[in-house]
Amino acid sequence: QVQLVESGGGLVQAGGSLRLSCAASGRIFTINDMGWHRQAPGKQRELVAAITSGGSTNYVDSVKGRFTISRDNAKNTVYLQMNSLKPEDTAVYYCNAEVRGNSYLAPRNYWGQGTQVTVSS
Repeated sequence: QVQLVESGGGLVQAGGSLRLSCAASGRIFTINDMGWHRQAPGKQRELVAAITSGGSTNYVDSVKGRFTISRDNAKNTVYLQMNSLKPEDTAVYYCNAEVRGNSYLAPRNYWGQGTQVTVSS
């Protein structure tokens, strides 16, 4: 089994910054894509940013230029640096990782428990 543990959420004023971290542990052979999603009250979960094992990234348009996703493969950890935060960024943020437990198993997608980000106006 694999566990993803997130940290770094909280309450911040508009214009402020937060850095989210998500560490994967357990039976890990390799990790392919890692990403951050968010879900605001009454809305569907959306992909915020993703990063491949090679470091290629993509972002939802609403966060481009403000958020930066990165990863430390040695630590099996993905980060989301969030700058110039807006009230509409308020949501529960979830990390996910596509993990292979060994060389002959297909990768599986795992999710963290979520961390609340609240941006006040």
